Amino acid sequence: MAARRPHKTSLATPTSFADLGVPGRLVAALEQAGISKPFPIQAATLPDSLAGRDVLGRGRTGSGKTYAFALPVLARLSAAASPRLPGRPRALILAPTRELATQIEATIAPLATALSLRTLTIFGGVSARPQIGALRAGVDILIACPGRLADHVSSGHAILDAVEVTVLDEADHMADLGFLPVVRRLLDKTPPRSQRLLFSATLDAGVDVLVRRYLSDPVTHSVDSAKSPVAAMTHHVLRVRHDDRLPVLVDLTAASGRTLVFTRTKRGAKKLTSQLVASGVPAVELHGNLAQNARTRNLAAFSAGDARALVATDIAARGIHIDDVTLVIHADPPAEHKAYLHRSGRTARAGASGTVVTLMTDDQVTDVRNLTRQAGINPTITELRPGDPLLTELAPGERRFVTPPAATTAPHHGRGHSATRRANPRTATGGSTAGATRGRGSESRRASAAETTSTPRGAAAFSAGTRVGSRRGQR
Repeated sequence: MAARRPHKTSLATPTSFADLGVPGRLVAALEQAGISKPFPIQAATLPDSLAGRDVLGRGRTGSGKTYAFALPVLARLSAAASPRLPGRPRALILAPTRELATQIEATIAPLATALSLRTLTIFGGVSARPQIGALRAGVDILIACPGRLADHVSSGHAILDAVEVTVLDEADHMADLGFLPVVRRLLDKTPPRSQRLLFSATLDAGVDVLVRRYLSDPVTHSVDSAKSPVAAMTHHVLRVRHDDRLPVLVDLTAASGRTLVFTRTKRGAKKLTSQLVASGVPAVELHGNLAQNARTRNLAAFSAGDARALVATDIAARGIHIDDVTLVIHADPPAEHKAYLHRSGRTARAGASGTVVTLMTDDQVTDVRNLTRQAGINPTITELRPGDPLLTELAPGERRFVTPPAATTAPHHGRGHSATRRANPRTATGGSTAGATRGRGSESRRASAAETTSTPRGAAAFSAGTRVGSRRGQR
């Protein structure tokens, strides 16, 4: 295979999809979905990918990479009259996590349906039987996590010799040692002259392993520099005492809006979720020890606004798009700068604004300083204690709490429990918030009812929901 071409940075103003060569049926389907103007990563890569070239596309998270690779896949398959064969997909999209695979399928499916193409998502943590049945029925576009797909290939239920185009989303992550062997085995099963598209927010030296072996005369497009920060994203580092971490987190997550909180470990995510719920903050967790139904349910609760905080490991750092995440908190600073950029990219997406907060204790000062420097970030650093006015600036709005699980079985005696109150984070973490402000009049009772019915199953349900089906699974 030829060596990779020099990196190209594209600053071209996006034109229309039709001008870029997207077929009319696809343009019409995009317009039906309310999408009429391509993002820069799409404008940069589509002419080459639609022409059948192998492409590496780099754009920061939230830049529109999914449509950048989905459109050439759909255009290629719809233009050919190849039959749909049992167990032999015509296009393969590999993604590192179940959530990302599901999200890609949700983006592609409406467009595929308009073109009479069939999609299928495959990942672990769920029964393989329905996946085998769907493969036998025939599929055009297969979106898969590498581990489960490798199982189907080994058992003969999936055969990759008819794949016309292969996509690696989050390509740098796929080049990590944990994924690389199985990814290479899968790519070895695809036709050597088929088209390959690699996309990621970062394209570093690790990706070259895949590029040299599997791409032919590739063209590389980058729509921004590797470390360019999002203009509408503000970065803050809060230097706090260790004992103040939880009160500060409670204060920030109790504000209105969606907050995504990252921890380093699955155990840490579970523990912090329980602490937030006990403090009256509707929160759910997302990590690899949850069964798939629990992961799906918790992500849906966060997307719908039933849970205001999602506490996650780096499973949620890549590719996951949830509308209106206004605040990302690194409760545990990540180990390396790429994780920081991917985590932070869950906010300020597609032109929206957002805030990123990193909590730093005294023993983390050197690590955080190195982390932000490597990420190309110059954050505002503030040493503070719970109750500092800056917390309200970072997470505006009144702090709202629901009755924590321990208080849900207590008799109400006709009184309205506290629904909306100003946070005192140092006491909020101590357990029940019930009765902190008793509502004696009808106005207070109505406010209490509004808060508790906005999360119909109550805080106890959030706590239980994060425990259901816990088991070790694929991140």
